[in-house]
Amino acid sequence: MPFLPHTREEEKAMLQAIGASSTKDLFQDIPKELRLQRPLQLPQGLAEKAAWEEVQRLAERNRHTGNFLCFRGAGAYEHYQPSAVNHLLSRADFYTAYTPYQPEISQGTLQSIFEYQTCICELTGMDVANASHYDGATALTEAALMAVEATRRAKVAVSTLVHPEYRETMQTYLRRRGVEIIWLPYQEGLTVSGTDLERYLSDEVAAVLIQSPNFWGSIEDLKMFAEKIHEKGGLFVACVDPLSLGVLESPGRLGADIVVGDGQSLGLPLSFGGPYLGFMACKEKYVRRLPGRIVGKTLDRLGREGYVLTLQAREQHIRREKASSNICSNQALCALAATIYLALMGPEGLAEAGNQCLQKSHYARKRLAALPGVTIPFKAPFFQEFVVKTKEAPNQINQRLWEAGILGGLDLSKYYPEMENHLLLCVTEMRSREEIERLIQVWGGDR
Repeated sequence: MPFLPHTREEEKAMLQAIGASSTKDLFQDIPKELRLQRPLQLPQGLAEKAAWEEVQRLAERNRHTGNFLCFRGAGAYEHYQPSAVNHLLSRADFYTAYTPYQPEISQGTLQSIFEYQTCICELTGMDVANASHYDGATALTEAALMAVEATRRAKVAVSTLVHPEYRETMQTYLRRRGVEIIWLPYQEGLTVSGTDLERYLSDEVAAVLIQSPNFWGSIEDLKMFAEKIHEKGGLFVACVDPLSLGVLESPGRLGADIVVGDGQSLGLPLSFGGPYLGFMACKEKYVRRLPGRIVGKTLDRLGREGYVLTLQAREQHIRREKASSNICSNQALCALAATIYLALMGPEGLAEAGNQCLQKSHYARKRLAALPGVTIPFKAPFFQEFVVKTKEAPNQINQRLWEAGILGGLDLSKYYPEMENHLLLCVTEMRSREEIERLIQVWGGDR
């Protein structure tokens, strides 16, 4: 956002208007011992042109997907972002709106959130959605806490193929709440089968939490997990990639009680890791336990359509111990980006993007499997990410790719030490056949 500095004359006029002799007077309420007793050690000021050139110089030290062909995902994906998304987000009435504390004068913000909630419900097959979360990790953690409260049980069963950083976030929050996590092992790229799953479930387990596609890219049997935990009276939480729902069945139809995930795939750029968007939806019976805000549509006394905050079980609105959440920061601008993206793409566009991810990733895996020293360790179905096993060290392969302007796969041994020489690759609709062939060429040693 452009910065227009004040001149000395303007500063003097503002101070005079408020009755202050200097800017130091503005800090008189801060105890003297807490104030810095010297001027800030800042470099000499620059002219606007020089300052802009310096910022550009620093920014160019970064490397991004505009400089490289990206074949990495692992939770953050390079998807197509229609130009209209950023254009509409740049409207001042959108990017300056903070939060609808006064609904009667925040109708535009409330309507955009209402439309977002509607899109998420249609996408996930759920009855109700909240006004978004900070990211996918906190949304999944909230779902676990929500299930614990709804069932009054203190254990949750979580797949070890849930994103490792999501699992770390869950551990941080759940252990402080006295919730025990049962880690479900994996086999052949998938979470344990139904027969093995029964050994981990009991009447004390509040929920089973499964990610699909999982961290290794494999598509899990959500219906089976839902049936098994429902037999024990618990809830099923599905963590999904929203773009995959353009080609896969919605989790709601497969028995999910709560659906969460990260909405970065819906029109949000990689942005060096954020900000992103956590979405959350559930069955209507659990609506009063849904954290955050829910926007509804109604009619006023004159019969005019209006939007209201129907539920807001946040710690700002009610006593902290009564709140259903303390980590439900609303990413309203990112939610608006996702809404615009979904409106522009429509069901057919979303299906086309998902189908391209599906077809291109399968083509890339087939071509890689033909290279010497590359094998496919798992046969599980996948959407856009897959694992390959290599004889050559992953860091050597990735270095060769990097030097050729290609961002290669993620070395899985970073998160799973037993997965030495395994690489997780991602191919989205952004990659062309020529770019995939370039990957194969450089991987094979031909620069």
